Amino acid sequence: MADPTPVIDDLRVEGDELELLVADVSPERWALPTPAARWTVAHQIAHLAWTDRSALLAVTDADAFRELVEKALTAPDSFVDDAAEEDAQLPPAELLASWREGRHALDRALRTAPSSARFPWYGPPMSAASMATARLMETWAHGLDVAEALGVTRQPTDRLRHIAFLGVRTRDFAFGVHGLPAPAEPFRVELAGPTGELWTYGPEDAAQRVTGPALDFCLLVTQRSHRADLALRAEGADADRWLDIAQAFAGPPGSGRPVKGAGR
Repeated sequence: MADPTPVIDDLRVEGDELELLVADVSPERWALPTPAARWTVAHQIAHLAWTDRSALLAVTDADAFRELVEKALTAPDSFVDDAAEEDAQLPPAELLASWREGRHALDRALRTAPSSARFPWYGPPMSAASMATARLMETWAHGLDVAEALGVTRQPTDRLRHIAFLGVRTRDFAFGVHGLPAPAEPFRVELAGPTGELWTYGPEDAAQRVTGPALDFCLLVTQRSHRADLALRAEGADADRWLDIAQAFAGPPGSGRPVKGAGR
């Protein structure tokens, strides 16, 4: 089994950096709108707090987590938004403390989980490493929305490697949630990391290929930017289709983001 410690460490750093970004923000700025429709900065942090608590339940109390899933199925179109709305009403300091407590508890639970354990989730069951990777992906993506609302540019780091890996691993899932058969052929993915290192996945001689900056690939699979705004190149019809539907997160197909300047 792969050691989950590196990705758990990176998840902790990602959360801590986002907390520093919002820790001294005035209550008025917590109400700023973010790129996600109807979500403020407070909604973004509230969503992360709720999802970290859900992940903690999945790791420590599978029965309680299944009850949460059953509750979600009673209102699948509004469950996530309702949860974010509820916690977003908390005073910022209280919301921030709640998120900190939950993510630190999850950190401890993931570090002490048996290496062979698989935890239930809204998609397929996850190992500790997979759970930490998914949480890092969401923390980074929602952190981008928060940073944009606050007028801050966050610099990409090599922590993106985990998100890129997840994006590649979820290729077949992305096709499946769109009712499409998974491609039979393996893909070659070549991404330029933030420090210049080339990250590669799949056989070198694959006919279906995706190349470009790792940051752009991560923005694509988290649906934080429209494909038209990214420097990604596809070779092959299946690879080209993938770039239109890619998503690294569980759940139904996301609506994505419009092309920059669209409608203006």
